[in-house]
Amino acid sequence: MSTQADLNIRPEFDREMRDIADYVLGYQIASDAAYDTARYSLMDALGCALLALRYPECAKLLGPVVPGTIVPDAVRVPGTRFELDPVKGAFDIGTLIRWLDFNDTWLAAEWGHPSDNLGGILAVADYVSRRNTAAGKASLTMGDVLTAMVKAHEIQGVMALENAFNRVGLDHVVLVKLATAAVATALLGGGREEVVTAISHVWVDGQSLRTYRHAPNTGSRKSWAAGDATSRGVRLALLAMAGEPGYPSALTAKQWGFYDATFRGERFRFQRPYGSYVMENVLFKVAFPAEFHAQTAVECAFRLHGQVRERLDRISRVVITTQESAVRIISKTGPLYNPADRDHCLQYMTAIGLIFGELNADHYGDAVAADPRIDRLREKMEVVEEPCYSRDYLDPEKRSIANAVQVFFADGSATERVEVEYPLGHRRRREEGIPLLVAKCRENLASCLTARRVEEVLALCLDRQRLESVPVDEFMELLVV
Repeated sequence: MSTQADLNIRPEFDREMRDIADYVLGYQIASDAAYDTARYSLMDALGCALLALRYPECAKLLGPVVPGTIVPDAVRVPGTRFELDPVKGAFDIGTLIRWLDFNDTWLAAEWGHPSDNLGGILAVADYVSRRNTAAGKASLTMGDVLTAMVKAHEIQGVMALENAFNRVGLDHVVLVKLATAAVATALLGGGREEVVTAISHVWVDGQSLRTYRHAPNTGSRKSWAAGDATSRGVRLALLAMAGEPGYPSALTAKQWGFYDATFRGERFRFQRPYGSYVMENVLFKVAFPAEFHAQTAVECAFRLHGQVRERLDRISRVVITTQESAVRIISKTGPLYNPADRDHCLQYMTAIGLIFGELNADHYGDAVAADPRIDRLREKMEVVEEPCYSRDYLDPEKRSIANAVQVFFADGSATERVEVEYPLGHRRRREEGIPLLVAKCRENLASCLTARRVEEVLALCLDRQRLESVPVDEFMELLVV
């Protein structure tokens, strides 16, 4: 007997895919707050990228797949002399941005880092602009880049609000691939058919497992996974532009679609339509590189540093009160084997804050980790979920990321219980955070660029009207060393 699944009638593209395509091609961003925040996100991500070049483990991944390859109208990789095809260019830029876990963040049912998409956005925009310039046509502008950033942030972030890919073992970078594929196809000049086709291929792809982010397999792949995802999004966009057909029910097909095969039969849920909400509310890592669920715990530790630094050997226990997500993904006991393990350990990051009163990328390295005080302090830590922190974390009007830390001593005394609800990079602390974010960008850019060039880039990024009018290929030239 024939069933619906046996009928070879090609359906309309799934609504979830059509909605994204319609948003990318038709929605007009009218929010000044979104565009202003996008400029800061651009500055921050580029600064993170240049700082990452200091680390050989990251730098070794850069450059052409085949050494000596020459690509016409090639993509420039900031801070280097590499000129690459747009797929490898997206990988390199995305990997640099993400390597130090220092770029912007979005927390919801799923977590992620929306500026990871900038790898694919800048690669495609530079490629299209150089190609157009060579043909005597107009370049894309940085205004086009900012619009693509707002839309990529929105796609990734709105999808993340209610859909926990982590609960089925998948990594959040699937949403980077999705957002990049959609906006990259549009930047390449694709219409609705091409955009929805690229989106369909995202769901047909196999998706990355989260295992490289968790014990006992935590490793450096988590630092290049987003670069891989944004480059894959570019690859799918190029395939769609070449005329590769799409798969209309890639999500909903019985048995063989993403929902049945990978998402335990559940359908995506949506809290709000696509607009500019995510960029307006994105979180910045302003002062130190730490997995975002731990940012406020580290702030608490900094405040307590002066009270405990001379009494570390007399500490009997440390109580960290936190949200459910932090308990689930970054609370770790036992050995930590590498920097990737350490920068996703709530107890390690809090210990660094208590001992040193600061936290930077070098604190995750083997030299600092060998300090015996760190593990001794970790062994005395208790991590407790506070239900109200978990509720406020998911509340769309709050989206707090609260932690509290209190230190107890062997003589029965204790420090105050220090609580921080909203981290420095939260929208509620923009006035306090933005000047520090600009200072962070200045310092990070100076790791590669001359002082004069640093000020030139900053002045341009801080002037919205000038920045939006600059051709992408001219902007990227400023970042070449």
